[in-house]
Amino acid sequence: MKVLFINSVVDFGSTGKIVRQLSDALIQEGHETLIAYGRNYDENAANSYYIGDKLATYWHVGMTRLFGQHGLHSNKATTRLIRKIESYNPDVIHIHNIHGYYLNVKMLMNHLKNRPHTRIVWTHHDCWAFSGSSAYFSYSGCKVWDQGCVECVSTKEYPEVKLFANQKENFKWKREAFSNFNNLNIVVPSEWLKNLEMDTFFNEYPITRIYNGIDLEVFKPQEPTQNKKIEILGVANLWETRKGLQDFIELAKRLDERYHITLVGVSESQITTLPQNITGVQRTNNQQELVQLYSNTDVYLNLSVEETLGMTTIEALATGTPVITYDKTAVPEVVTEAVGKVVAANDIDALVNTLETFSFDAYTIDQCVARAHEFAKESMIKNYIKMLINEETANG
Repeated sequence: MKVLFINSVVDFGSTGKIVRQLSDALIQEGHETLIAYGRNYDENAANSYYIGDKLATYWHVGMTRLFGQHGLHSNKATTRLIRKIESYNPDVIHIHNIHGYYLNVKMLMNHLKNRPHTRIVWTHHDCWAFSGSSAYFSYSGCKVWDQGCVECVSTKEYPEVKLFANQKENFKWKREAFSNFNNLNIVVPSEWLKNLEMDTFFNEYPITRIYNGIDLEVFKPQEPTQNKKIEILGVANLWETRKGLQDFIELAKRLDERYHITLVGVSESQITTLPQNITGVQRTNNQQELVQLYSNTDVYLNLSVEETLGMTTIEALATGTPVITYDKTAVPEVVTEAVGKVVAANDIDALVNTLETFSFDAYTIDQCVARAHEFAKESMIKNYIKMLINEETANG
């Protein structure tokens, strides 16, 4: 069987790594794969085909900022992809992120509808496909809902629009472009996103939940350093409002000298704004360094108000660290009573009270690790391969 993956990146970021893991697993089972991608060219990326064009990407960004036309440019790159689809002639096309300023999405979808013999699997890692603007609209809110978020309250979230958002027009072309496939299967990484999509125009298709998975050979308990204070950790690739940076700062003001907070992933400029009892660490690509930080922590805090799963929460659990998280979107799916607490979002008083009464001894390393093992990458890969080779998935 031949499988073509389409994603913005390869071997980079969460989606790029997932695509590589699935490709490698299929090859090991005797299948043939190719990964088409349009950003961050890597000449060493195996089994890949780069379709990107930097100049076209800059134009695409500009048209998005000015007129909200995300997914309606990059025609040459899309033509290259379509030609590769025809020459490669895959049995299955597995789509991941098609936003990212590198594809004319409408062109691609029109072409795929003319390939009824090709199975299409599309993993939604966010809400862009049924939004008039933002990939994440739960935090700022949805102004108009009609089988999707026709109008987001804010267009400042990715992909940002600064002038004419044209949200109604965007939602209209998306609904038309993404409807009336006879061979499309949707995959989402959480029950929260599945339930949301069941209330959109995508409910005409099978929607399967397959949890993203982590590498438990990497994320596992390490010998912790001896802490003089109660260590609290937060991790994000990019600290923005929806990730809870301001709540961490407010929390730091409320906690007494027994507590210390470390935030990983903050920028140089953000570090200068942090209070004394927060240590800022810039983003690290060293997984062992991150694992040690998790292991040194007494409790992990996920104060994000919008996640389609929340992988850092699972990583923390895998190292044996209990978790406190907000009750918004998908993160509460991960945190059971055996491994942590869920508190009302943005309620700093409740958060302080939860920390001050937190029974650390009640959450053992074994309990946390056992919960994380339910999100092993092997399970994710197994369920995806079942879907890609057209077997019934276990978690549909």
